Amino acid sequence: MTTGSATTAWEAQSLGGKVWRWRGGNMALDGSPAGLESDLVAQLVLSRGVAPEDLERHRTPSLRNFLPDPSEFHDMDVAAERLVQAILTGETVTVFGDYDVDGATSAALLLRLFAMLGSNAGYYIPDRLLEGYGPSGEALVRLGREGSSLIVTVDCGAMAHEALAMAREVGVEVVVVDHHKCSAELPLAAALVNPNRLDEGKVAAAHGHLAAVGVAFLLAVATVRTLRQRGFFDSRPEPDLFALLDLVALGTVADVAALKGLNRAMVAQGLKIMARRENIGMAALIDASRLSRAPTCSDLGFALGPRINAGGRVGESNLGVRLLTTSDPDEARAIAQQLSQLNEERRAIEAMVQEAAEAQIAGQHNRAVMVLAGHGWHPGVIGIVAGRIKEKTGKPAIVIALDDEGSGKAKGSGRSITGVDLGAAIIAACDEGLLVAGGGHAMAAGLTIENGKVDALGAWLDARLGRDVASASASHALLLDLALAPRGLTPDLVETLEQAGPYGMGWPGPRVAVGPVRALKVDIVGKDHVRLIVAGADGAGFKAIAFRSAESELGQTLLHGARDRWLWLVGRAKIDDWGSRPSAELHIEDAAWAR
Repeated sequence: MTTGSATTAWEAQSLGGKVWRWRGGNMALDGSPAGLESDLVAQLVLSRGVAPEDLERHRTPSLRNFLPDPSEFHDMDVAAERLVQAILTGETVTVFGDYDVDGATSAALLLRLFAMLGSNAGYYIPDRLLEGYGPSGEALVRLGREGSSLIVTVDCGAMAHEALAMAREVGVEVVVVDHHKCSAELPLAAALVNPNRLDEGKVAAAHGHLAAVGVAFLLAVATVRTLRQRGFFDSRPEPDLFALLDLVALGTVADVAALKGLNRAMVAQGLKIMARRENIGMAALIDASRLSRAPTCSDLGFALGPRINAGGRVGESNLGVRLLTTSDPDEARAIAQQLSQLNEERRAIEAMVQEAAEAQIAGQHNRAVMVLAGHGWHPGVIGIVAGRIKEKTGKPAIVIALDDEGSGKAKGSGRSITGVDLGAAIIAACDEGLLVAGGGHAMAAGLTIENGKVDALGAWLDARLGRDVASASASHALLLDLALAPRGLTPDLVETLEQAGPYGMGWPGPRVAVGPVRALKVDIVGKDHVRLIVAGADGAGFKAIAFRSAESELGQTLLHGARDRWLWLVGRAKIDDWGSRPSAELHIEDAAWAR
């Protein structure tokens, strides 16, 4: 392979049908360090859009360097004052949370804050199937009649106009802490803290990528500051708010919020807090996930988060909050084990719905947005399935569980691709009368729709988002950070790459090209993972695996052709610590024949 023709040849021969490009520039892949300077960490940070003069702040992200003044956010000071009033006067407060990880961690954070301040608050998590998303007027009124004079909604409420109006009519004040898209007209609330308010200022709007738990943390900072100004801590110690960052890290990563700026700083510090295992429930969750080391960012998204989510999806909606606020080790272990069992049930249900949804894809190959619907689909897994369909097709996907009980109202969940704002489209569809309810953010949305309007929604989304999807798809490429000969794939390299983390949405993990290699062994492990043992011309070998790919074109080509020709493998370098000595392996995302 010659230096000048490398990129062109690979663009034409990617087994996954993708274009390979360099992140941050067009550098030839010739087995060298790809033009990177000796400071690999600096190059990784810079190639993710950081200005050279801002390099050091992003190299080691800290709250000191990224935390904004909470007062920059509309209604933040009003919300903090209202919480302080409740704390000082001993009011009955209820935290009303969503049933997903962001909602559970947001609720747990505020509940733990109240406890740190010597106060108590109750919580309410609606049942996904019986009550649906967000606060209902009936629930808020009932909580008021049971004694709550203040309700704080977290990860929901920004579009709950009717529910909040009902609460106000009976004298219940509501503070909304949310991050979902807002309409121009805001619901009637005592305070509405949301960086995605349309009237938000420049500094706050720049934090629209925060998960709700991040917004809740800023409210905690503002509340403690207000109490400090009141002399509340003259005779008692201030709470250690940093101790709450493990909750922020879990909710942020599990909600697939962009790991840039403040989010990245909070997650980086939160992982350190998590490693200390001071939160009894979090420690039990880590143990139930069978992690024998401190959790990584990936573990939050793929091991811990799904277990918390399982309670809201197929079990009891309040299990996550109970786990993350308990001080009883026995209770924590029992709940964590229950969530693990529910997660296994969720996987089985998800597999059935996914198979049925994938059967509909062929009939929608011309659509810009996949809108798949079926009877008997469990509403608790449709969001996960939508994510899988999005990954499989490269297009936004909405999966809808049609009503089977006579109401005629179906529940849907959508996932989008970078460059296509699905949440805004869903809100617009509500305004058009296509939906009963709906909302979300750019990458994810939820909706309620009448069974008979599903086809009309699909056609409307095609018309609205078709151009955006085409543009996003045309510009989509597999961005590479580094090219290596096989001998360069080492545990030391993986550790160096991790220094530019934590990685996630908006701060993608490094993608490396390794080759040329030839497969010594190829087989299927698990249900449909393709595993390879490969070696290069330099005599070095390593293990590589392409997850959930056995039936794909990439997987089939690797299974039947990787032994006969030299190829380049692209993916994420990881540590394999199953053996007596850690080694480096590659999690394959794509491959191309070498020339």
